[in-house]
Amino acid sequence: MTAIRKATIAGTGMYAPERVVTNKFFDDLYKKDIGTFLESSRNIRERRWMNPEQRTSDLIIPAAEQALKNAGISALDLDLIIVSTDTPDYLSPSTASVVAYRMGAKNSGTYDINTACAGFVVGCDIASKYIAADTKYKNILVVGAYGMSKYLNFDDYKIASLFADGAGAAVLQPSKDSSGFIESEMFTEGIYHDHMGIYAGGTAQPITHQVIEDRGHLLAFPKRIPPETNGIHWPRLTNILLDRIRKKPEDIKHFFITQFNVQSIYETLDKLNLPRDRAHYVMDRYGYTGSASIGMALADAVAQKKMKKGDLVFMLGSGGGMSMAALALEWSYDT
Repeated sequence: MTAIRKATIAGTGMYAPERVVTNKFFDDLYKKDIGTFLESSRNIRERRWMNPEQRTSDLIIPAAEQALKNAGISALDLDLIIVSTDTPDYLSPSTASVVAYRMGAKNSGTYDINTACAGFVVGCDIASKYIAADTKYKNILVVGAYGMSKYLNFDDYKIASLFADGAGAAVLQPSKDSSGFIESEMFTEGIYHDHMGIYAGGTAQPITHQVIEDRGHLLAFPKRIPPETNGIHWPRLTNILLDRIRKKPEDIKHFFITQFNVQSIYETLDKLNLPRDRAHYVMDRYGYTGSASIGMALADAVAQKKMKKGDLVFMLGSGGGMSMAALALEWSYDT
């Protein structure tokens, strides 16, 4: 009986636009002290916004090229590109097809996925299953990308001051040993589908002059998602995976968690009786980058040489919908 192939992460990359927007920008814009709250309660000191002429694929390309370089392959080696974003270049066709063309990935299939800010974890899970199921897949690029600055409603300082732009990428390959992706779990509380999102532009609410005048095409939080939601489900999903792989919380060396609210990350680690530095944080420098945030945090940790071969790594993603995803893997190389 042939053993099922396992997938592993062979290279990572990230990109954030050059424009730095500090908290002082919002203090000056709204004539009030917003920065103190952002820094103390959200761990956000600055963020990056794309320039008006940039689009989401412009964020993806440098992150993807860095991941390919670190994996030791070229775009021609790619068999599949999966882009996770809810701020695509176009409603249709896929941003992944734009990326494939611009990178010269002539041998690759492509598609986009949208599970909002849980998307990078879901994309990695999908890619790992392609590699496990079909031997023709040897190199898969997964990218989480976010260009939410173009959808911000500046009438609401609580929204406008949080969100930022960026991309995080990973190349997945078949593992050369027993390391790699181990387990995953997805969960959705669909009751919250109308609580946070960009609600105009699809068939439910086409774009009209009235929609634009009412700013209905911009990011909105029509209803309040209970703030304890992530703090409940992230530990729960973690324990589900731990039970399956017969490990304990203290066995987890690194957490990469959606960088929306640092207090929810702290709550998760506290409930697991783990030190808060088990999670890697990038929101202090890059703000909230949604579907890109976990991929960016992962690439940043690799660049800081935090990972050792054999380390147990957990990713916990959460986004609008309300979609959640958890993934466990054994890291395959020393960084």
